[in-house]
Amino acid sequence: MSEKKETKPTGEKGNPEFQLSINGKLYEWNHPNIMGAEIKSLGNIPLEGEIFLENPKPKEDELIPDDKKVNLARPGIERFYSKAKEVTILVNGTQHKWTKEKISFKEVIVLAFGQFTDKPTMVYTVAYEDGPRLNPEGSMFAGLEVFVKHKMIFNATATDKS
Repeated sequence: MSEKKETKPTGEKGNPEFQLSINGKLYEWNHPNIMGAEIKSLGNIPLEGEIFLENPKPKEDELIPDDKKVNLARPGIERFYSKAKEVTILVNGTQHKWTKEKISFKEVIVLAFGQFTDKPTMVYTVAYEDGPRLNPEGSMFAGLEVFVKHKMIFNATATDKS
């Protein structure tokens, strides 16, 4: 995977001395250590997401909690990647497991009704609540995606005006 370099120095003063990769994008950092929450912020990863440090095989990749400090001064560039956690969402009162960071309007409709019928007389509405800080509540429409979190609630309706 090729890496795109993005400079986002932080801290007191001076030039960035350390490099790290987040989801294939290269970043620079002023300090020898970085916290898990800072990695998420730097890489624009939702707080509900998970960050992993790549390790050489056969070692397992390491889950980095928000409050864990990672040493960037070791030889080489530390490589991190994000994954969405599996969460349970409620659609019209029914629980569904969800592993993506976002859900689309159409995906909510399919979970609610088993299919999405695309015809001019069919009207769908979706409202949601108990969402993450980025989108705590609101309405969805065709083409819209929202971030999800555990126990987020979706209410969908379908009306055929034929």
